[in-house]
Amino acid sequence: MPDLALDIALLTLGVGVLYYGAEWLVRGSARLSATLGVSPIVVGLTVVSFGTSAPELVVSTVAAFGGSPNLALGNVMGSNLANIGLILGLTSIIRPLEVHARVVWREAPIMLLVTASVIPLAWDGMLSRGDGIILLIALVWYLVFVFQTVGDEAPEILGEYEDFMKASTARSTTVHLPDLLLIVAGSASLVLGGYCIVEGAVEVASALGISQVVIGLTVVAVGTSLPELATSLVAAVRNEADIAVGNVIGSNIFNVAAVLGVTSTLKPIAIPAGLIEGELVAVMFLSMLLLPVLRSGWLIRRWEGTLLLIGYVTAFIFLL
Repeated sequence: MPDLALDIALLTLGVGVLYYGAEWLVRGSARLSATLGVSPIVVGLTVVSFGTSAPELVVSTVAAFGGSPNLALGNVMGSNLANIGLILGLTSIIRPLEVHARVVWREAPIMLLVTASVIPLAWDGMLSRGDGIILLIALVWYLVFVFQTVGDEAPEILGEYEDFMKASTARSTTVHLPDLLLIVAGSASLVLGGYCIVEGAVEVASALGISQVVIGLTVVAVGTSLPELATSLVAAVRNEADIAVGNVIGSNIFNVAAVLGVTSTLKPIAIPAGLIEGELVAVMFLSMLLLPVLRSGWLIRRWEGTLLLIGYVTAFIFLL
């Protein structure tokens, strides 16, 4: 029992360190990008989304190299479930989310397509280096898509991202050492937090007799999704629904294309039995559920947010 308490403490410490690491990385990277003249909407759709997905990337990479590939896969799938069902569900219950940004409308089907692409890649029971490279190519295509399509956004959408970046970062015309230090400190904290989470999660799963996929879907997934939750809640409170929804959709794309792409390129991942019929189907279900919810006037109402939350809980119970 004392060992279990220490493992839980290590897991909890890892989640806390990981959260602040992601926060520092996002803040430093956003400030640096703004200093270098990158458009606020591009920063919001790429830098922020990638930064909030950094915990998943670190945890999955550490888990895969530490001999816990099931934890890595459970983390990615669980995080995507939490992003849609838990984060968008809770956020829209607090404040209905009305989406105006054209790029967010276009991103939603891309998220579904990228998620579905895992099915044929993993069908042979392995995410190989070749599969990882395919996912990374999809990521590059997505980034090019964002850069090419943000220019035709309405002025009010560009202003929304401008206001969000001004409120979230201190913009300047020169590169400051504190911004670089934030990026370094955030990256180091992510690695430390990721290591603590993986070590704690593996030991807790072993002590409780549950699978690594399950603990990856639960504690680890929710813990690594905290940066997305914080970003979306702040955006919703500021009545910036496009940022709240765009962050979640962008993070889900990064989780699949970047996290699984990088992890499997560095170290091929064996696909556990039942992943495609279980976790991946659940993610596809919530992703498809989000499309008609969004397209009903491009507004996620409170009752629709409740539906997403119920869908998340249902999928969660089904998987457990």
